[in-house]
Amino acid sequence: MRIVLFMLLYNNEWIPEKRGTCMPIWKSNLIVCWFGTFVAAIGMSQIAPIMPLYISQLGIQNTSAIEQLSGIAFGITFIASAIFSPIWGYAADKFGRKPMLLRASLGMAIVIGSMGFAQNVYQLIGLRLLQGVITGYSTACLTLIATQTEKERVGWAMGVFSTAAVTGSLLGPLLGGYFDEILGLKFAFFLTGGLMFVAFFATLLFVKEEFVSGEKKALSIKEVWKQLPDSGLIISMFVTSFVFQLAYYTIEPIITVYVTDISNNTAHIALISGVVFSASGIANIIASPILGKLSDKIGPHKVILTALIVAGILFIPQAFVTNPWQLIGLRFLLGFATAGLAPSISTLLKKITPDALTGRIFGFNISAFYLGIFFGSLFGGQIAAHLGIRYVFFITSSLLFLNAIWVYCKVYKKINVLQNQSE
Repeated sequence: MRIVLFMLLYNNEWIPEKRGTCMPIWKSNLIVCWFGTFVAAIGMSQIAPIMPLYISQLGIQNTSAIEQLSGIAFGITFIASAIFSPIWGYAADKFGRKPMLLRASLGMAIVIGSMGFAQNVYQLIGLRLLQGVITGYSTACLTLIATQTEKERVGWAMGVFSTAAVTGSLLGPLLGGYFDEILGLKFAFFLTGGLMFVAFFATLLFVKEEFVSGEKKALSIKEVWKQLPDSGLIISMFVTSFVFQLAYYTIEPIITVYVTDISNNTAHIALISGVVFSASGIANIIASPILGKLSDKIGPHKVILTALIVAGILFIPQAFVTNPWQLIGLRFLLGFATAGLAPSISTLLKKITPDALTGRIFGFNISAFYLGIFFGSLFGGQIAAHLGIRYVFFITSSLLFLNAIWVYCKVYKKINVLQNQSE
């Protein structure tokens, strides 16, 4: 958290330009959205380490059944979120971003808190499904920040905002495990629900929006695509978001197994695996605002292409490490390399999307993120089971290189041509 606060103050970005002036609305909105997204990410991720234990506590004793139900309960939230994110994105464009923030934060507060009262595993799965249905907080936040932030600072703002989800995702599993030890499994749900209530009231009181709907009637998806100046660029960004998340999550299901294989000592495997998991996230938190600011200066398409190439290179040596510390170092470097991807994708989408459709397009992009998480988790496990763990890194690296070639041909060259023509 101290790292994040430091980045928020980086280069005096949060200090008013003139003494005695109030903080601009876009900056105060960014603070509230950061906190709400941070808490929402905790809520989405904190259940992962305690899911099997909670399902067992709800009466399921068969180990195979616990594993299957845990996978269903974990994945169903992301599938539902992928389906409903574009819907909430449309609602944000139609009715305003603040109403969507209030709806999502209050809904998640109630639903996540209710998980602590579940009487059986089917109620838990139903609530996890409902959690995915009512999400849309981050989509509305992205749209609000993108449309209100000063043009020359959009990349930096997106970089700062992206650290919220990363930080929450890192702390979520740790909090879930910690409160299981100290206060019991149910408390993790009650705490997250309470924090979402805080986010709801912070949004209600402090988020400001002057919203004018840009649509007279609801547009079909076909009509939306017709209004976009370059749908090809937007699809390329969706593909990149999907591959980016898939690349990260192919390794997540097998980190503990891989750490065990390369360790000389089996003591503290869980702790070391947690450090491996967190290394890229910590680097991401540090570098995202910096690379977001860089994308404002040199162009987001350049940051995206460079990040994909460097990430593809860094996945290869991870297959040849001989101890966990080498893996931790490479994962940390990977976090630095990919830190600019999410904010640069958002910045580029904002630049090529009409304001009236921004929420809808960001909703589709969030769907691509969630689908990447879901399929990455399945993909990595299947590759490891059939070919071996090291092939996960080779195949993931190949996907990133293919994505880089796609971006170079479909995005980088086109934007450079347009920039040269405008000059």
